[in-house]
Amino acid sequence: MPTDLLYLRDSSQRSFEATVVEADETGVALDRTAFYVTGGGQPHDTGVLRWDGGEALVTDVRKRGDTAWHTLDGAVPAVGAAVTGEIDWDRRHALMRTHTALHVLCGVIWNTWGKAVTGGDMQPLAARMDFEFDPLPQGFAADVEERVNAELAAGRPVEVSFLPREEALGDADLIRTKVSLIPETVPEVRVVDIVGLDKQADGGTHVASTDEVGRIRVVKTESKGKGNKRIRIEVLDS
Repeated sequence: MPTDLLYLRDSSQRSFEATVVEADETGVALDRTAFYVTGGGQPHDTGVLRWDGGEALVTDVRKRGDTAWHTLDGAVPAVGAAVTGEIDWDRRHALMRTHTALHVLCGVIWNTWGKAVTGGDMQPLAARMDFEFDPLPQGFAADVEERVNAELAAGRPVEVSFLPREEALGDADLIRTKVSLIPETVPEVRVVDIVGLDKQADGGTHVASTDEVGRIRVVKTESKGKGNKRIRIEVLDS
């Protein structure tokens, strides 16, 4: 049974109820979850799973096929048990802010310089993203930082919608990575739209408006080879 990933439709959901559908000595698979599953450059959520007579920390969440497995530090509930999950919201919200900041960075670079993303990774309030620049423009770090912070302060809405796979793949503007990362088995594509700036196929969690991010600082730019330049950022409250 595929796990229903609740965060795809509501990134603000902090707790949920579910049923254990599989279990082993290290953790459980649930029929539904609000814990983000590692993927797309975004790390998993952490938090707590509780059930009648026990609780355990959720330390990792990963896919096995279409099922989300939750690694637990503590006891493991039995198959069929009703459980309540609670997200570590501070960590989740920091990742939401960071992910939205990266989309704004991507939108600014695409709209200003027309450069595609070649890779990326994030942790709470820190991230890096690679683009096919060769070389970086003069004064790039200060310029892109100013442009991104102006877009964040503009308070652009962040909207989520779903499109049939063929329709999504037919829109070149939805795929901003150098290589499409959408698995062939996905029939419906989730689209994250930072209204008026950036619209991408994406499965991660995001804040509701760009001004919820705060601001960014470009920490460093690096060359990772011909046609591949890395931008490291940190996300600040103000």
